[in-house]
Amino acid sequence: MKVISVDDDPRAVERTLGVLGGLPGVDEAKGFEDPEKALDWLDGHPVDIAVLDINMPGLDGISLAAEIRKKQPAAAILFLTSYKKYAYDAYSVHPDGYLLKPVTREKLAAEIRYISGTAPEEGPGQIRIRTFGNFDVFVDDRPVSFKLAKAKEILAYLVDRQGAGVTRADIFAAIWEDVPYDRRMQKQLDVYIRSLRATLKENGISRIMEMEKGSLRVIPETFTCDAYLFYSGDSDTINAYRGEYMSAYSWASMTESILAWRTHE
Repeated sequence: MKVISVDDDPRAVERTLGVLGGLPGVDEAKGFEDPEKALDWLDGHPVDIAVLDINMPGLDGISLAAEIRKKQPAAAILFLTSYKKYAYDAYSVHPDGYLLKPVTREKLAAEIRYISGTAPEEGPGQIRIRTFGNFDVFVDDRPVSFKLAKAKEILAYLVDRQGAGVTRADIFAAIWEDVPYDRRMQKQLDVYIRSLRATLKENGISRIMEMEKGSLRVIPETFTCDAYLFYSGDSDTINAYRGEYMSAYSWASMTESILAWRTHE
């Protein structure tokens, strides 16, 4: 995971880089005191997270975030600011996090872990994912409610990929099929991914998904899944299959065919 810190206060940059350097999964952390230089550097260097001050001379943090969204739509944005008054303006670029200075090392580290999808598990609930028929997620037999249907479908697609890393472009191609993957749709996809991550966090099951170097994947060992039990040869699950797999999603038809073929082997 690659992260940049941009702040006109060199001490703030140094503190942020110090926190980032101690986090697992952070491969590179680079700091800038000049937002224009940061923007130029981004032309040839993809990043996963941009940690930005808001009140900076010249190019302020909100404007910088908007430019970063244009160059690298997949990059997460975390604002650090001394002023609550910027919160409303910051919403215009849909940041992934917003922290008020002075921020503790622990709080900054926790926010970075959450944004990167490496936050520790919030609760002990048993997670069960059903793919036969309709796709649903349960925590201790309680169904998880998703705010956005597309966010739920993204998780379904990741489950279908059985833990393999999937790029945003791959997700888009599967779910939207013939729709062009332009900048507007890249931004829309990021909205759905942020909604998905928020839902997982609210239900204490963030551990089932991770984001790394621009790709997303589920962690199969963190949940039980009827399809995975089927693949493992579990006789009860095989006998329970009735020929329907994630019925609401057209892209699931290929896997449905594979399941049907394996049922009749």
